[in-house]
Amino acid sequence: MRRHWIDNLRWVTVLLVLLYHVVYFYNNKGVFGGVGGFGDGPQYQDVLMYILYPWFMPMLFLLAGIGSRYSLEKVSAGQWFKSRTRKLLVPATIGLLVFQWMVGYFNTHVSGVDILAQVPQPVKYLIWSVNGIGPLWFIQDLWLFSLILLIITAIDKNGRFHSWCGKIASGKYGMALIVLLVFLFWLGEKTLIMNPRAESADGLYNLYKPVFYFIVFMMGYLVFSHDKVQETLGRFWAPMMLFAAVTGTVLVVSTFGLNNTTPQYMGSPLNCLYGWLMCLAMMGWFKAKFDYTGKFAGYMTKSSFGIYVVHYLVIAGVGSYMYFNMREQLPPFAMYLILTVAVFAISPLLYEGLHRIPFVRWCVFGEKKNK
Repeated sequence: MRRHWIDNLRWVTVLLVLLYHVVYFYNNKGVFGGVGGFGDGPQYQDVLMYILYPWFMPMLFLLAGIGSRYSLEKVSAGQWFKSRTRKLLVPATIGLLVFQWMVGYFNTHVSGVDILAQVPQPVKYLIWSVNGIGPLWFIQDLWLFSLILLIITAIDKNGRFHSWCGKIASGKYGMALIVLLVFLFWLGEKTLIMNPRAESADGLYNLYKPVFYFIVFMMGYLVFSHDKVQETLGRFWAPMMLFAAVTGTVLVVSTFGLNNTTPQYMGSPLNCLYGWLMCLAMMGWFKAKFDYTGKFAGYMTKSSFGIYVVHYLVIAGVGSYMYFNMREQLPPFAMYLILTVAVFAISPLLYEGLHRIPFVRWCVFGEKKNK
């Protein structure tokens, strides 16, 4: 049985990632990766980063964990991992050389200047490819988690631990215990390097957050893949959304102006509580209200992964060009509007074009054939 609410929540979250990147690209809070803001004053549009960042990537890992459980019930572990390798590892390695190097090109043109100007062209290309990973860190993490999951399932061949987790989480005090899983959410964030060293891999580790995201992925696999747990979330979605809204409001009001991607910020109890409540509220809401599909939803279910893979080239290309060449002619509002329209219009078109080219669709999206 297809759980349409999971498909719908996944592609909606992907669209929120696109919107987040529009705002993040022009942030003035010091969040790494953006080109800069429009002065030192408050940019209230940056509120969107505080609202979305604590939960939208954990949500994608939760859903990936749930989906992994369902897939492993249908096919053998070997077949599943082969499929995961094609779908995740190929785009995150070979795809860098075929497509994502263009993202790296823009990432190395800091302040509109080519910082690799004196580097030989072949070396430039390799540097661009590595710097073009961008949002693909997500699928690199996910491939690694898939590999670890195979080891876990080989140890627990009968799925006893999975069954035990479902029984506990769907019992009399199930909802309370589900909320208390915020403790694991918080512990995961605490595995970040709190004082990352400059010119080291510390910042890269804090971007990938492998321990934190693996904990969330496994919670999806062990706990939230159970139908009874999903039904519990569906019953309590409204109070969860209310509590999340209150917690989020306090978080935004009390921390606006801070860099919301620092380890200290992400590991704060308030940030973790808000992030976890939003994950629960969104899963419950979609389970209760959006467990159906239609023509558009069906298209987005099939295409959202590809749109995610290509969207950052649009952000980097259009966003950089406007910021370094048209900032004096265009007001900030117009730049945000143009970039929003561009990423939501061009990304699907880019995906539709690329995935029709046989070799390219395998390299960039891990697709065997045209859908």
